[in-house]
Amino acid sequence: MAKAIAEAIAQQTTLIAEAGTGTGKTFAYLVPALLWGGKVIVSTGTKNLQDQLFLRDIPTVRKALSAPVSIALLKGRANYVCHFHLERTLQNGRMTSREDVGYLREISRFMKTTSSGDKAELSKVPETALIWNLVTSTRDTCLGAECQYYQDCFVMKARKEAQQADVVVVNHHLFFADVALKDTGVAELLPSANTIIFDEAHQLPEVATLFFGDTVSTSQILELCRDVIAEGLSHARDGADWAQVILPVEKAARDLRLAFPQDVIRLSVNQIAPSSQFFPALATLQKEFDAMVAVLEKQAERAETIEQCRVRAIEIGMRMDAWSKKTAGNKEAANAAIDDKVLWVEAFSSSLQLHQTPLSIAPIFNKQREGVARTWIFTSATLAVKNDFHHYAAQMGLTDEPAQSWPSPFDYGEQGLLYVPQNLPQPNSPDYTDAVIDAALPVIEAAGGRTFLLCTTIRAVNHAAERLRKEFAERNLPFPLMVQGEAGRTELLDRFRAAGNAVLIGSQSFWEGVDVRGEALSCVIIDKLPFSPPDDPVLAARIEALEKKGINGFMHHQLPAAIINLKQGAGRLIRDETDRGVLMICDPRLISKGYGRRIWQSLPPFKRTRDAEVVVNFWKAGQPVD
Repeated sequence: MAKAIAEAIAQQTTLIAEAGTGTGKTFAYLVPALLWGGKVIVSTGTKNLQDQLFLRDIPTVRKALSAPVSIALLKGRANYVCHFHLERTLQNGRMTSREDVGYLREISRFMKTTSSGDKAELSKVPETALIWNLVTSTRDTCLGAECQYYQDCFVMKARKEAQQADVVVVNHHLFFADVALKDTGVAELLPSANTIIFDEAHQLPEVATLFFGDTVSTSQILELCRDVIAEGLSHARDGADWAQVILPVEKAARDLRLAFPQDVIRLSVNQIAPSSQFFPALATLQKEFDAMVAVLEKQAERAETIEQCRVRAIEIGMRMDAWSKKTAGNKEAANAAIDDKVLWVEAFSSSLQLHQTPLSIAPIFNKQREGVARTWIFTSATLAVKNDFHHYAAQMGLTDEPAQSWPSPFDYGEQGLLYVPQNLPQPNSPDYTDAVIDAALPVIEAAGGRTFLLCTTIRAVNHAAERLRKEFAERNLPFPLMVQGEAGRTELLDRFRAAGNAVLIGSQSFWEGVDVRGEALSCVIIDKLPFSPPDDPVLAARIEALEKKGINGFMHHQLPAAIINLKQGAGRLIRDETDRGVLMICDPRLISKGYGRRIWQSLPPFKRTRDAEVVVNFWKAGQPVD
C-alpha cells in the first residue's frame, strides 16, 4: 500500500485505497508522504483522529524516518478561545447557570497559560458546554484585522503555523467548509499543497454534501436578533427602539417554526401542501427581516459591531431570498430538484432550517481538483462493495481513477462468527425491537456482557435500553448498561473499557471511529441493515434522478451505501490479531432477499451460523467453531 501511494505521489495522480482493519494504513500513507510528499495536507474524519495523528502517529513516523518535517494542527475557529469574545463575556456576565460561571473562570485561567488556545487542551470544561459559544468566534462574529487582539489571535496563529509547516492535519468539516466558504485557512494552504490525503474517506460524500449545500435557520435569525439588541443598546441607544426592531422578526421566526406542528420533520418543498401556513409565514419573516436590515443600514456606522450585525443580516436575507425565489412557481417540481439542487425543510423541536442541497457533489468536487497537478489519496477501511469501487467513485466524481484494495491481515474465519438469528419478524413490524432484544439476550448472557448493541435509530436505542434495564434487573445480570446520550461518547467508551463486562447501546456515532481492543468487546449486535430512510428528501431526489437515467436507484445507490455503513459497524468487532467475537446481524433480509448475498460477501469472511447454540459454544469452548 505504501508503495502504491509513493507511486501516486511521484506521478501526482489520484488513488482510491481501501485497507482492511489492521493493515496499518496510517503508516502506509505517512511514510511516503513524509519522505516525498512536499507540502502535505492530511484530512481526517474527526477532531479526535486529528489529535491522534498530530500527537502520536506523525511524531512516531517522523522519528523512525528521521525526517526533518514540521507539522501543524488546524481546526475550525470554534475550537479556539477568542480574546475579544472572552473579554466581552467576562464584562457582560450573561451567564445562565452557576456551572457556566465556574467554566468561565476555568477558561479565563486557561488563557493565561495556553499557547494554542485550543479548547481540547482544557479537559475541565466539557466540549459540549454552552459557554464555548460565548468565548469563541464564528465567521460572522469575527472582527478580523479590525480586532484589537488581532496580533494575539489563536485562529490567526494556527493558520500562520499551518502555512509554514510541511504537514498540516485538518478534518473533513474544515476542509470542505473552506472550499465552500473560504473561511478556515485551508484556502491559503491549498495552492502550495503537493499532496492531499483523506483518511476515513468514506465520510466525504456526506460532509461535502453538507458544505456544498446552503442552509439558513430560524436559530441563526434569533441569535442575530439577540446580538442586534445588545449592540444597539450598547452603541446606539438613541438610534432606534431596538426592542421594537427585533420583536416582529423573533415572532415571525417562531411562527415559521409553528407552521409544522410535528416535533421533527424533513420535507421537500413539493411535500408541503400549497395551503400550508409555511409559505405566508416565510413571506412575513422576510418582510420583517428586511425592516430590521433597513434600521441596521442607518445605524451601522455608529459601531463596528453594529456594522457586523448588518453584514450578517444581509447574508441571511440573501439566503432566504434565494431559497424562496427558487421555490416560487416551482412547488410542483418533482422532489424539488431545481438547478440540480434539492430544496427541503427540516424542523426540530424549537428551530426550522431551509436547505438547498446539491443532487451530486461530483461536478463541484471535480472543479476543486482541476488546475494544479497534485496527488489526491482517498483511503478508508470501507470504500468498496465486494471489491467494487464504482459507488464511491461515482459519488466523488473519481470515475476512471485507479482504486486498489488491501485485505486485513486478521484471520476472520478463526477469530469471528457471523450469526443471523432465525424467526425474526420483518424490520418494519411494530414489535421488531422487542424481538431483537429477545434474540440478543441469550447471546449477551453467553458473552458475559462485553457487547455493543448498534441501532439504526435513536428510538430503537431508547426502547432497547428500557428493555435491557428491566431484563438485567429481573435476571440478576451484573452487566453495566451504557446508553448513548447519557454521557459523552468518549466517557461512555472509557467506562465500557474499564468495566470489562458492560453492554453499550448506541446509534450512528458508535458505528465508526471506535476502537475497543481485547476482551472488553466480544460481541457486536446490529439491529437492522442501515438503509437510509426512503422518505429522506435528498435521497428521494437522488434516486429519482438515477431512475430518470434508467439506473436502478436501490441497487446502485441505497444498497451500496448501506453495505459501506454496515462494514463500518462490523469493523468494531475484531481490532487486533488476538480478538475473538461474534457479529450478530438481526435483519432477516440478509437471508430472505436476493441482495442479502451481496451484503454478507462484502463483510469480513467470518464463519457463518443461524444456530444460537453454536454461538453459545463459541465462547464456552474459547476455541474457533467448525
